[in-house]
Amino acid sequence: MEISQYILAGLAAYLLGSIPTGYITARLRGNVDLLQMGSKRTGATNVLRTLGWRAAAPVFVGDFAKGVLAVIIARLITHGDPVGDVVAGMAALVGHNYSVFIRFRGGRGVTTGLGTLAVMAPLVFLTAVAIGVAIIAWSRYVSLGSVLGSCTVPVALLISVFLMGQPFPHFLFGLLGAAFVVISHRDNIARLLQGTERKLGQRVNS
Repeated sequence: MEISQYILAGLAAYLLGSIPTGYITARLRGNVDLLQMGSKRTGATNVLRTLGWRAAAPVFVGDFAKGVLAVIIARLITHGDPVGDVVAGMAALVGHNYSVFIRFRGGRGVTTGLGTLAVMAPLVFLTAVAIGVAIIAWSRYVSLGSVLGSCTVPVALLISVFLMGQPFPHFLFGLLGAAFVVISHRDNIARLLQGTERKLGQRVNS
């Protein structure tokens, strides 16, 4: 495989991931600058707390689609090479969190990461979603569900490598991607430990 193909796949995925779905939606819905509201992130959770579920739903779909399309495009460029999946998946996460279009700011990578995982390993995707949703429903902390759900991904992918023939590079994506998402939640983790993290349903005004 030509290195130029990996570079092209990564660049395409980064630019796709950089599309600031939440930022654009908030501007269109109420001329709200998400970078100055709530967590100052552009993901669906901050949109939900700032503008409600009607604005958050399309943001979730858009961010998820970025991950899906990033891997699909990479497979077209690299002819299905699993390493291309990893390059594209990580590039999409970096683009989402550090968007070139909004001064290298963005979200936390959870929804876009789920989109990439849905293409690479659908069963692992479903497992991570089920665990994450269960934790959120129990605790009402989106961040806790996101972090713990992400941590299950590399474990589930490693099991899939040995039992289901999942390509080993996908495990590397799970490991790197989970670490990236957890690190992006470091402020949430600090607030969880302090007991000051906002719960699901709490709105913000500033």
